[in-house]
Amino acid sequence: MRKELEAYIKKKYKADPEYPWRQYETYAVFRHSDNNKWFALIMDVPRSKLGPVGEGNGANEIISVINVKVDDPIFRDVMIREPGIIPAYHMNKLQWLTVFLDGSVPQERVFDLLDMSYVATASAKKKEKIRPPKEWVIPANPKYYDIVGAFENADEIDWKQGSGIKTGDTVYMYVGAPVSAILYKCKVTQTDIPYDYADKNLTIRALMKIKLQKRYKPGKFTFDILKDEYGIFAVRGPRGIPNSLSAALKKG
Repeated sequence: MRKELEAYIKKKYKADPEYPWRQYETYAVFRHSDNNKWFALIMDVPRSKLGPVGEGNGANEIISVINVKVDDPIFRDVMIREPGIIPAYHMNKLQWLTVFLDGSVPQERVFDLLDMSYVATASAKKKEKIRPPKEWVIPANPKYYDIVGAFENADEIDWKQGSGIKTGDTVYMYVGAPVSAILYKCKVTQTDIPYDYADKNLTIRALMKIKLQKRYKPGKFTFDILKDEYGIFAVRGPRGIPNSLSAALKKG
């Protein structure tokens, strides 16, 4: 699996292995090109060096392993309960995992963990570029724009682009008073459309296109429900949403 993994890294991330330790000729480091941080360390080590899982018969067998970084400590704690995954050998055990490449961990899982490590160690600029799609709540003030009427006439409209929003993200449109509720689920289909507008109430420097995917009844996700059940006390600009609200919106 080591050869297949190194080929995957070369093809997807255009990263070549570095061998920084003369005494450990098989230890290969893979780095980001922009910030020079490691996102993977592949090693050939004796099983006996890998703690209790390496003891017993075959302890002197040499196996390949990969160290990957995990940002989420809860996910890390779940992972080390799986066969073939342990707290990192040779690195920070609270932030890195060692994953066996002997077949005990499915290849798809290894690749997924490598991809997570690549994101976890990326620069802020690259992390934003490669991040997975996000969900947002966005306010719409009916005093300034009739979004209800707009979606009666078309299923895709232009909207002020919020900071951090990317093509592929999902936006839930919260319509202000007198509605005061989330009414629409939309997919962002295009961003960074040049636009220049300013008045005493509004400044717009770029637009995005949002495509209607779902309508909600006005009484389903009201401001009081968002506040009392999901801890959202204001929607003054684009904001992320808690997992509980995300699940409810997908179901509702």
